[in-house]
Amino acid sequence: MALQKVGKFTLNHQGGYVARTEFKYIDMNTGDSGMSEQTSNELIDQSYTTDPGKLGVPNGSIVTFYLWVMAGNDEAATQNFIYDEGNSATAVYMCNGTTLIGGKLHYQGLTN
Repeated sequence: MALQKVGKFTLNHQGGYVARTEFKYIDMNTGDSGMSEQTSNELIDQSYTTDPGKLGVPNGSIVTFYLWVMAGNDEAATQNFIYDEGNSATAVYMCNGTTLIGGKLHYQGLTN
Protein backbone atom coordinates (compact mmCIF):
# COMPACT_ATOMS: atom_id res chain seq x y z
CA MET A 1 0.00 0.00 0.00
CA ALA A 2 1.34 3.42 -0.98
CA LEU A 3 1.97 5.98 1.73
CA GLN A 4 -0.53 8.82 1.92
CA LYS A 5 0.61 12.39 1.30
CA VAL A 6 0.01 15.02 3.98
CA GLY A 7 0.92 18.67 4.34
CA LYS A 8 0.39 19.11 8.08
CA PHE A 9 -0.09 17.33 11.38
CA THR A 10 -2.46 18.26 14.20
CA LEU A 11 -2.01 17.37 17.87
CA ASN A 12 -5.04 17.58 20.16
CA HIS A 13 -3.32 17.75 23.53
CA GLN A 14 -5.27 16.16 26.39
CA GLY A 15 -2.30 14.91 28.41
CA GLY A 16 -1.22 16.03 31.84
CA TYR A 17 2.24 17.16 30.71
CA VAL A 18 4.08 19.64 28.51
CA ALA A 19 4.85 18.24 25.06
CA ARG A 20 6.45 19.30 21.80
CA THR A 21 5.92 18.09 18.26
CA GLU A 22 8.81 16.94 16.12
CA PHE A 23 9.22 14.51 13.22
CA LYS A 24 11.41 11.58 12.28
CA TYR A 25 12.06 11.64 8.54
CA ILE A 26 13.87 10.02 5.63
CA ASP A 27 14.72 12.37 2.77
CA MET A 28 13.80 10.41 -0.37
CA ASN A 29 16.12 12.58 -2.52
CA THR A 30 19.30 12.01 -0.51
CA GLY A 31 18.56 8.99 1.68
CA ASP A 32 19.45 11.02 4.77
CA SER A 33 17.41 10.45 7.90
CA GLY A 34 17.03 12.52 11.02
CA MET A 35 14.86 14.38 13.45
CA SER A 36 13.32 17.76 12.76
CA GLU A 37 13.45 20.76 15.02
CA GLN A 38 10.83 20.90 17.80
CA THR A 39 7.86 23.19 18.24
CA SER A 40 7.66 25.33 21.34
CA ASN A 41 5.87 23.92 24.40
CA GLU A 42 2.39 22.56 23.72
CA LEU A 43 -0.03 22.60 26.67
CA ILE A 44 -3.08 20.60 27.80
CA ASP A 45 -6.52 21.33 26.34
CA GLN A 46 -5.12 22.98 23.22
CA SER A 47 -4.78 21.96 19.58
CA TYR A 48 -1.62 22.52 17.54
CA THR A 49 -1.19 22.20 13.77
CA THR A 50 2.35 21.94 12.43
CA ASP A 51 3.80 21.99 8.92
CA PRO A 52 6.85 19.66 9.03
CA GLY A 53 8.67 21.85 6.48
CA LYS A 54 8.69 24.70 9.00
CA LEU A 55 10.71 22.42 11.29
CA GLY A 56 13.25 21.44 8.62
CA VAL A 57 11.68 18.35 7.02
CA PRO A 58 12.50 18.26 3.28
CA ASN A 59 9.55 18.07 0.88
CA GLY A 60 8.91 14.50 -0.32
CA SER A 61 10.32 12.89 2.82
CA ILE A 62 8.82 9.89 4.57
CA VAL A 63 7.73 11.39 7.88
CA THR A 64 6.60 10.03 11.25
CA PHE A 65 4.98 12.13 14.00
CA TYR A 66 7.04 12.19 17.20
CA LEU A 67 5.77 13.41 20.59
CA TRP A 68 8.48 14.81 22.87
CA VAL A 69 7.32 14.76 26.52
CA MET A 70 8.90 16.96 29.18
CA ALA A 71 9.91 14.85 32.23
CA GLY A 72 8.37 11.74 30.66
CA ASN A 73 8.73 9.15 27.92
CA ASP A 74 8.63 10.33 24.32
CA GLU A 75 6.47 8.45 21.85
CA ALA A 76 6.70 7.90 18.09
CA ALA A 77 3.61 7.29 16.00
CA THR A 78 3.35 4.02 14.10
CA GLN A 79 2.02 5.62 10.90
CA ASN A 80 4.27 6.90 8.11
CA PHE A 81 3.33 9.51 5.51
CA ILE A 82 4.91 11.39 2.61
CA TYR A 83 5.36 15.07 3.45
CA ASP A 84 3.87 17.03 0.54
CA GLU A 85 4.30 20.76 1.10
CA GLY A 86 1.02 22.62 0.60
CA ASN A 87 -1.13 19.47 0.56
CA SER A 88 -4.46 20.06 2.33
CA ALA A 89 -4.47 16.63 4.00
CA THR A 90 -3.70 16.78 7.73
CA ALA A 91 -2.87 13.77 9.92
CA VAL A 92 -4.58 14.18 13.29
CA TYR A 93 -3.28 12.80 16.59
CA MET A 94 -4.51 13.03 20.18
CA CYS A 95 -2.35 12.61 23.26
CA ASN A 96 -3.54 11.91 26.79
CA GLY A 97 -2.42 10.35 30.08
CA THR A 98 0.35 11.53 32.35
CA THR A 99 4.14 11.35 32.30
CA LEU A 100 3.94 8.08 34.28
CA ILE A 101 1.43 6.29 32.02
CA GLY A 102 2.44 5.06 28.56
CA GLY A 103 0.27 4.79 25.46
CA LYS A 104 -0.14 8.54 25.20
CA LEU A 105 -0.31 9.04 21.43
CA HIS A 106 -3.36 8.03 19.35
CA TYR A 107 -3.85 8.43 15.58
CA GLN A 108 -7.30 9.81 14.76
CA GLY A 109 -7.21 9.89 10.97
CA LEU A 110 -6.86 12.34 8.09
CA THR A 111 -8.75 15.55 7.45
CA ASN A 112 -8.71 17.91 4.48
